[in-house]
Order: sequence, then C-alpha cells, then structure tokens
Amino acid sequence: MGRLLKPLKKLPNILTDIRNSLNKDRFGSVNLYCQDESRFGLITKQRRVLTLRGVKPVGKYKHSYKYIWLWGSFSPITGEAHYMISDGVSKNAFIAYLKDLSLYNPRELKILIIDNAAFHSTKNVELPENIILVPIPPYCPELNPAEKMWQWFKSKIAMEIHESLDNLEDRLIDAIKNTDNQKVKSITSYQYLVNNYYGIFN
Repeated sequence: MGRLLKPLKKLPNILTDIRNSLNKDRFGSVNLYCQDESRFGLITKQRRVLTLRGVKPVGKYKHSYKYIWLWGSFSPITGEAHYMISDGVSKNAFIAYLKDLSLYNPRELKILIIDNAAFHSTKNVELPENIILVPIPPYCPELNPAEKMWQWFKSKIAMEIHESLDNLEDRLIDAIKNTDNQKVKSITSYQYLVNNYYGIFN
C-alpha cells in the first residue's frame, strides 16, 4: 500500500495550501471528489453467474460498437455524486462537465481528483471559481476510486440487452437514481483520501 500511495505524498500539502487560501466569505464548505468518465455500449456486458456443476450458463448476447459516455464525480466524504452523459469525450466536453458541476451547490469549493487523460488538459482555460483540479500521476488508475464506481454501474447492467443507445441511457439513469450517498461512500472511501481530508479540513 505504501508504494501505491507514494505518488500522492504531496496531497496533504496541496490540501493545506487550499485551506490556507480559502475565501470563507465565498465558500460555505469544501468537499473532495474523484472524477472520471467511462464508456458504456450496446455490446452485452458479461459477468460470472452461478450454475449447477457441469451446466454451461446460457444468456442472450448483443454485439455492437455503439457507445455513450458517463461522466461522474464522487465524494468519498459525503457520498454526493454528479453525472453527465455524452456521446463522446473531448476537451470541450470536459470543460462543459466542469461548468455543469460548478453549478451544483455553487457555494461549495470542489477539489477534484482527476487522471491525466489528454482531454483533461485545461491549458489556457479559465476554470470555474469553485473547482480545483488535483491530477494523479500517470498510469495510476488504482489511486482514483471513481474507477470502482464504473465497475459498480457496469455490474448493474451486466447480462442485459439494450435495443438502442436511448434505452441504455434510460437504464443508466435508473441505476444512478438507485445509487444513494451511502453506496458511493462505501465504494470510494479510500482511507488515504478520507484521512487527508479530515486531517486538514476537520
């Protein structure tokens, strides 16, 4: 575990700097989120199932290369989450997502853990005032618990056949509505994030 956490050794200093520069008149609260996006397609998501010994499981399968993307930010502190669905990923889509996220509880300062996807670059982009981005090192997806949320959502739609992207989007929205704050916390509450947050902002 120590080896995995080494890339984020600077996180306490980053959070301390944010706390020390916090405009308390502008922001009523501070929250930590883990942001990511994932592709969901019409191709049937398969998973292991239980059968009797020697009985081969049988299920319907659809092969398709049509996809939509689900964007999400998940708080390991409060369990709050914010989503957006798009037909692709790009720098413009990322900026649009951040603007939409900034409107959610606008007096909350949002610290976002993000990965180093090329379209996450905000060079020459003015970020919303209530969002601060904290990138994790390259090739360290295990440091971002948002990855676990995508596993959770994909398990909810596994072995299902979706006739169209609209049907798939409706199914994802239904899964989102049935994923409460406690579930988000139980999946994303990595101790190094929670401990660092409460060590600085408690």
